[in-house]
Amino acid sequence: MPTLALLANVVLTQGFFGGVLLVGALVFSIPLSAFGVGPEPLSTGVPAVGLGIALGIGLWIGSELAVAVADAAGIGYDQQVRSMLTPTTMGEWVLLLAVVLPIVAASEEFVFRAAAIGVPATGLDASPWALAVVSSLAFGVAHGAQGRAGVVVTGALGLGLASVYIATGSLLVVIVAHYVLNATEFLVHERRSVDSIE
Repeated sequence: MPTLALLANVVLTQGFFGGVLLVGALVFSIPLSAFGVGPEPLSTGVPAVGLGIALGIGLWIGSELAVAVADAAGIGYDQQVRSMLTPTTMGEWVLLLAVVLPIVAASEEFVFRAAAIGVPATGLDASPWALAVVSSLAFGVAHGAQGRAGVVVTGALGLGLASVYIATGSLLVVIVAHYVLNATEFLVHERRSVDSIE
């Protein structure tokens, strides 16, 4: 399947799933604060973006170290999905960085952090930390295409994102962090594709 078609498929599937949950939230009148959206600067302002960028870079470094350890231990980390989504034209790179990755980050954080942790913790008075463990396990399993190491590493990253989400109460922070993590992985590991276009 051509790269452009794969990117479009990701946008449609992620956007649809996130959209369905968003509509559900509107139908049931779930307050924005339950998702981690509020008037505080750390929730929706510049500080949230700055913290998200710093967190994303930190998570990327942690991810690289974890993958290196997995490789040294002979545990497979499948990079095929990223390779398949790697753009071959400048237009595809713009689509990836400006449309696809933001939608992926927003959708997955809305599902695995806001909907899976924030809403039940607020509405059911459930322990956010117990919810964080469950949602992080689900997050890792959802990335099963990346192999055993991918599931473990992604699950750990999910727990890190969940911890920050709980500590800050900010959905924007983890969306930005998720985007920075994914974008950095593409730009660092697939930079030869960018160089060949230039």
